[in-house]
Amino acid sequence: MYSINIVQSHTKIPNYLYLIVFLLIALTSYGCTHKNNVVHVVGNQSNDFYKILSQNNQIETELHDSPMKAAIKAKNGEALMLFADKYPAERLVVSSDFFEIVKEKGLKVYLEFPSFLPGINLQETVVADLERAVVNSSFFKGMPDSLDVLSINGFNYISTNVVKSYIVAAKVAGFDRAVYGLPEKTVPILFELSDYPVLVSTTNLSNVVQGRYTPQKAWAGVWKFILDYVYPGNSVFELEWEPEIQASFEKTEALPAHYQKKSIEKGAAWFFNSKMLVHESLEDTLEIMKASGNWMLDWNASIPEGDGKNGVFECVFSRINEKGSQPIGIVRRGDCNAETAMALACAGKVLKKPEYSKIAENILDFYLIESDAMKGEYGNPNHGAYGLIPWGISNYSWYRASYGDDNARFLLGALTTSALSGSERWDSLLMKSMIALLRTTGKSGFRGSRIDIPDFEENGWRHYYERDIKHYSPHFEAYVWACMLWAYHKTGDQIFLERTEKAIKENMQKYPEGWQWTNGIAQEKARMLLPIAWLVRVKDTPESRDMLYRIVDDLLKLQDTCGAIREELGNLEMGKYPPPQNNEAYGTTEAPLIAQNGDKVSDLLYTTNFAFLGLHEAYYATNDPKIKKAVDKLTEFLCRIQVVSEKHPEIDGGWMRAFDYGRYEHWGSNADHGWGAWAIESGWTQGWIVSILALREQNTSIWDLTLDSKVKQHYAGLKKQMLAGIE
Repeated sequence: MYSINIVQSHTKIPNYLYLIVFLLIALTSYGCTHKNNVVHVVGNQSNDFYKILSQNNQIETELHDSPMKAAIKAKNGEALMLFADKYPAERLVVSSDFFEIVKEKGLKVYLEFPSFLPGINLQETVVADLERAVVNSSFFKGMPDSLDVLSINGFNYISTNVVKSYIVAAKVAGFDRAVYGLPEKTVPILFELSDYPVLVSTTNLSNVVQGRYTPQKAWAGVWKFILDYVYPGNSVFELEWEPEIQASFEKTEALPAHYQKKSIEKGAAWFFNSKMLVHESLEDTLEIMKASGNWMLDWNASIPEGDGKNGVFECVFSRINEKGSQPIGIVRRGDCNAETAMALACAGKVLKKPEYSKIAENILDFYLIESDAMKGEYGNPNHGAYGLIPWGISNYSWYRASYGDDNARFLLGALTTSALSGSERWDSLLMKSMIALLRTTGKSGFRGSRIDIPDFEENGWRHYYERDIKHYSPHFEAYVWACMLWAYHKTGDQIFLERTEKAIKENMQKYPEGWQWTNGIAQEKARMLLPIAWLVRVKDTPESRDMLYRIVDDLLKLQDTCGAIREELGNLEMGKYPPPQNNEAYGTTEAPLIAQNGDKVSDLLYTTNFAFLGLHEAYYATNDPKIKKAVDKLTEFLCRIQVVSEKHPEIDGGWMRAFDYGRYEHWGSNADHGWGAWAIESGWTQGWIVSILALREQNTSIWDLTLDSKVKQHYAGLKKQMLAGIE
């Protein structure tokens, strides 16, 4: 504190001079205690957090190109923020001299991904596998709270011997909290340096926008307290930023005219922007990748767009790198090919784009005629797999497997595409596949999850037709039943109806406690809608309607006022893939997006997409305004949450698996080891959502659209060939 001595004198000093002196004292005192508003930043102008700071006029920033220059330039007590813009390739270079200046001047520092720390052993850089960022303190005063989970995409961190940390890297189970606490092994990633006013991050936290760190509100809380650490005693403004991916419309925003048609347009464009359509020039590259065990292709704008003649890739995977980009899953699955064909055929009709319709036909020609899918064992009349559609054609592990539900969804997609194209050239193959499903379904109407080529070679097909299994799992059985009911309607042969109706009724007698659920009980309810709606079509009885409304009413109890359908878990003992039951189990198998019932998440890969299909068909089967209202609400929700991202064409116009309608952002537990929270499946998700939106535009259903199918003309000959000896 500066002081001014007033020397007594016999000379009278005017009162106004005393006033001036006291004002000088006050101003001098203020100048000595008021903190400078400058935050010294080391980093690039493109750094996310630097841009956030620069956009606020309450704080003056000064950019430097090295830590030493910033430390030398800063005045005593000022703030330094040092960002690692070459992360993860290079650590930010700092020296012992830098820390001496920091201590001498009392600078308040945030430092990330450093090359050196005094008194601390910085070890190797670790590329995170299943670790997530977990709050490990009350440093953030509850926002975020201790044990809250945060995502850091492209997560690399430096191992250290630090004991006390505010945030750690750890493999933990949980939706947004570490529900089983922290494991024994954790690695500090945000801590205060002993003997120095320095807050250290051993990873890159400033990449919050480009790296698509979520949940956004929690990260805003983290940065609020980091800023408060280096800039104490000043009111910290609210930290906000525009995320690089977001929903198309806010939760209560008025939707524009023709929003549904615009959503179809964006959803169809996604197949091209994401590079899902395989171009012939990629074939050699794909073979090399598969031989090396690499099933993920980095997305880039230069990848050429295919025309359907080489099929469709499976998905955009959930793995997000430090640039916010997601890779392409290069497997070519049967179901995804037919469902994509359906989506483009439906969109082509609505949008009056014949090129879409042509691509849809090319896709079916590729998988059913040109590829190996229907050749080899599947094309051999003497083999038990004859007529079935393999899970995929990318290698033998995929080719050998025949899932009933994947076969069924292939058929549903292909039948819809066929009806829209007006072509009958696939009818014989599709009728053959219907019979192949029938003859591998047991006497009680249950088929089980999958049958592989070696199983057929050991047992033949008749073994599966004559066995009596019970498999109360709509995920695997329901769409086979839907196809059997469709085939019955087209052929009139009771053989398709008898076992199917019996199985549906028995399955409903076990509902819900006796159902084995896959990733959640909500998805089983969603899957069950379609076959019962189509049972109402062929046998509109009070019993059929009672079963339908039992499912409809229970599913609608999960529908939020915003239209979202909340995920739900059943009895854990009946779950095939329940939430991880301990930290060690996280990321080791397929898994739900939630940790417990009540988590406000919609699953667009397993539940919401198939609820959309089932409720749509249920409305056309019943003409019930209650069901229509539910479908309308769900439509609005889906059109609102469709991804918008100029920066990331691979996801723009898509629907990711997870959407947290409470936070209103794309968030969920990423525990699933294959199809995580941010995945977009070309068939299951995008294919069905685009298709049902387009059918709504045409005011029709799949059942009505396919009424005039001519598959029956192939039935008699195929039945004689494939069901010989069956009464």
